[in-house]
Amino acid sequence: MIDLRSDTVTKPSEKMRAQMAVAPVGDDVFGDDPTVHALEAKIAQLAGKESALLLPSGTQSNLVALLAHCQRGEEYIVGQDYHTYLYEAGGGAVFGSLQPQPIPVEPDGSLNLNVVKSRIKPDDSHFARSKLLVLENTHNGKVMSLDYMGAAFRFTREHGLSLHLDGARVFNAAIALGVPVSDIACYADTVSICCSKGLGAPVGSLLCGPAPLIKAARRWRKMAGGGMRQAGILAAGIDYALDHNIERLQIDHANAKRLTDALAAIDSIKILSNATNMLFIELPSRELGLQLASRLAEQGVKVIGGQTMRLVTHLDIDAADIDRVAQLFREFFHA
Repeated sequence: MIDLRSDTVTKPSEKMRAQMAVAPVGDDVFGDDPTVHALEAKIAQLAGKESALLLPSGTQSNLVALLAHCQRGEEYIVGQDYHTYLYEAGGGAVFGSLQPQPIPVEPDGSLNLNVVKSRIKPDDSHFARSKLLVLENTHNGKVMSLDYMGAAFRFTREHGLSLHLDGARVFNAAIALGVPVSDIACYADTVSICCSKGLGAPVGSLLCGPAPLIKAARRWRKMAGGGMRQAGILAAGIDYALDHNIERLQIDHANAKRLTDALAAIDSIKILSNATNMLFIELPSRELGLQLASRLAEQGVKVIGGQTMRLVTHLDIDAADIDRVAQLFREFFHA
């Protein structure tokens, strides 16, 4: 099966499973798991941060970041199409009584800082207090430049805000920019890093930031049900991913470009964007997209059907798979 629905579908390799099987463990809620401790120290160093916290998911990592940064009745400014606002079930509002202030996302995945400035509330009892700016890098595979990240960070210093980066795929961004991930993370107070996407771990995200804020996030993690016991088994899989699966992300980027070039030659397909490991295409109609998805499924290829289709490459897909998918697309449209 060739699965292009997301890079979350990756399977742990046999070598990753072997490392997980022999990991020394303890009760992480008591702070006793040595493999978790080592992982948190390792990724904090990679991100250039003082401390880190292992969480079950990227959604919970973003949630506890919001809760650690903001108090009840305070506000975070966020992209309207960012995962933290659109795809996390309103957790900040439900769990923290925080007010999201969504604004449009620019075509390059960034937020217009002039628009952000216009949404910062004055210090007035009528308004929620603006406290946090949330960015996402990458967004739909698009990479924010270091110049933009730096400008956004300086903007938050000038306007009394903190900055949280949803860096679910921040290693993809780092590979695309040719820099260590710390060169991106230095422009955020906190960064959430997901390891169950392109890095190939079965589960887990890490929140990196200053020690006092991570201490507060640990308390929120417990309250949100994210405290895990012998979590070193999971941490060992992530540790393997950090050692073996970062540099190879460039293969995923190359495969996405390979698929883009092949599909661009089909008249019925409009290429909307291709960046890092994601390709977005538009088809003439939703019905045609659903028919295409059904036909591909019959041939062992999984996609999410619709008029707009996202195709995502990852470590379980190679160049031969890409060529097969391209051929199936050609056969469908030229039948």
